[in-house]
Amino acid sequence: VQLQASGGGLVQAGGSLRLSCAASGRTFTYYPKGWFRQAPGKEREFVAGINWSGGSTGYGDSVKGRFTIFRDNAKNTVYLQMNSLKPEDTAVYYCAAAKGRHWGPVADEYDYWGQGTEVTVSS
Repeated sequence: VQLQASGGGLVQAGGSLRLSCAASGRTFTYYPKGWFRQAPGKEREFVAGINWSGGSTGYGDSVKGRFTIFRDNAKNTVYLQMNSLKPEDTAVYYCAAAKGRHWGPVADEYDYWGQGTEVTVSS
């Protein structure tokens, strides 16, 4: 049972990146998923969450209107499209899966975590 995050990199402010989180194991297919991030010296921050069907999504205040979470259950993958990136978006981004029925903004609500992918936004 694994979550594999990818897609991070270095981008200039105003640019875009798309992160992917591929899950192994059919059990994961319909779990709610979330993206969190952690910058050096800061606490882990909720970025976005999505329910099993994609019909319910939510975002942290700092990324609303710029980031979009979506999923492709056929590929067992969740994505985070990040537009209009800012230097303050620089962090390690983690994907997570919850056994519960809904996504939530609290890290403790998630049961499985990927290894993280680093995003650096230069000014």
